[in-house]
Amino acid sequence: MDFWQRYRAIDARDTRFDGQFYTAVRTTGIYCRPSCPARTPKADNVTFYETSAAAHDAGYRACKRCLPEAVPGTPAWNVRSDIAGRAMRLINDGVINRDGVEGLASRLGYSSRQLNRILSHELGAGPLSLARASRAQTARTLLVSTPMKAADIAFASGFSSVRQFNETIAEVFAMTPSELRATARHQHPPGRAAVSSTALTLNLPYREPFDPGVFEFLAVRAIPAIEEGTSTSYARTLRLAHGDARFRVEYCADAPGRPIRLSIGAVDLRDLASLLSRVRRLLDLDADPVAIDGALGADSRLAASVAAAPGMRMPGAVDPQELLIRAMIGQQITVAAARTALVQLSECGSGSLVPTDGLHRIFPTPAEIADTGFQLLRGPQRRIDSIRGAAAAMAAGELDFGYGDDLAGLQTKLLPLPGVGPWTVGYLAMRVIGAPDVFLANDAAVRNGILSLAEAAAPDSLSPDSLSPDFRELSPWRSYATMHLWRAAAAAQSRARTRAVRTTSARNSTLAPKKVTQ
Repeated sequence: MDFWQRYRAIDARDTRFDGQFYTAVRTTGIYCRPSCPARTPKADNVTFYETSAAAHDAGYRACKRCLPEAVPGTPAWNVRSDIAGRAMRLINDGVINRDGVEGLASRLGYSSRQLNRILSHELGAGPLSLARASRAQTARTLLVSTPMKAADIAFASGFSSVRQFNETIAEVFAMTPSELRATARHQHPPGRAAVSSTALTLNLPYREPFDPGVFEFLAVRAIPAIEEGTSTSYARTLRLAHGDARFRVEYCADAPGRPIRLSIGAVDLRDLASLLSRVRRLLDLDADPVAIDGALGADSRLAASVAAAPGMRMPGAVDPQELLIRAMIGQQITVAAARTALVQLSECGSGSLVPTDGLHRIFPTPAEIADTGFQLLRGPQRRIDSIRGAAAAMAAGELDFGYGDDLAGLQTKLLPLPGVGPWTVGYLAMRVIGAPDVFLANDAAVRNGILSLAEAAAPDSLSPDSLSPDFRELSPWRSYATMHLWRAAAAAQSRARTRAVRTTSARNSTLAPKKVTQ
């Protein structure tokens, strides 16, 4: 977007752009979100910044009226596969909190000095400033959403001391933590006791519309004792850097504002920022559904599907290594068959250290799969050997991939592995790094979805021959087109099963002996 496109967005107070850029006003020294209800400033006094960290580094403070940190993140970090986008995905996952700037630079293949120069040029702020902005955003979320003690929030957000926490909140928001907490729309009852540092509930911001189909996608693939899901909720256990965690996320369609509510049953406070980032990625909450639906809806092949399910999301991954194993097991078999195999494999996993009813196991580590888990798998020996080999490589540290990779990097790391092909790499790119422009042309469900939509379309709305079979006209949103095609294929399969059951029932009733009345 150029300057005037952004200026028109703030003049219209368009909420779709909240989190995608920030508006700084020289005459007030304040930066705002695009939808800030304050009077639109003169264009001569406005500077736009890619990140809140850049605005803060330029000497601006956050607006107390619109609280620009209280917005969904930008989808640009998934659309962009450059160093800046990869770095932001890792910063949001808490890499700097765990490993420092040197650790972040090492993962990206640069020196810390080079990385600082690149990010300062691209985003207007260095890695430390970007990490501080991420910590401030996490702290604000916890202050207004939970009754946690300020000291606990400080360390949960990644600050090294309470003093650093207080200073950053004052610098970014021009308020004390207590004053920032008082801005919450719904205050906690004064007599309510503070929650445990490992259990809390908060609402996750997102851009509307939101289609809850992402929950159904996760539910049909859920592994009992590790995951459970419904059409509007998902819960699971997982292992993070400092210990086991457990969470449940639910779409409350009937509640005011239709919140997405995250309930964290247990987590080490040092892992909280990482957990929040991964849940947001899992549900694709930083997506811009209006822009995506606008592009997909213009294609005659997908128009009806987009109209029926506006706000389709692309499910992410809370554990990249786990997803590789699941993808390799799920190649060329049905979702139900893959789930059965994963249930068998899960028996080699350890028990969760934070169990609850129905969720008491952790997905097996690569070491557990390489040592004993592969023996629980059934099927072609070549596939079992491939899964064991990939698990062994991850366990030994020879295969290291994750949120900081791009599509080319994933291809370089994964394609040499036996049993891993373009489909597996594309699937991981969609779910691990949120790559928005992946089209799995050889996927059977994709082909079935195309046929299903074509059969359901009216004769006068059939796609012209000029439309490409790989949906390239929809770039850079072909991953979301894939989600629509998968849903169409699943719906067609469900209808076929229903017809088969009805046919069988009708046949049985016809062949059943007639009751003779005397």
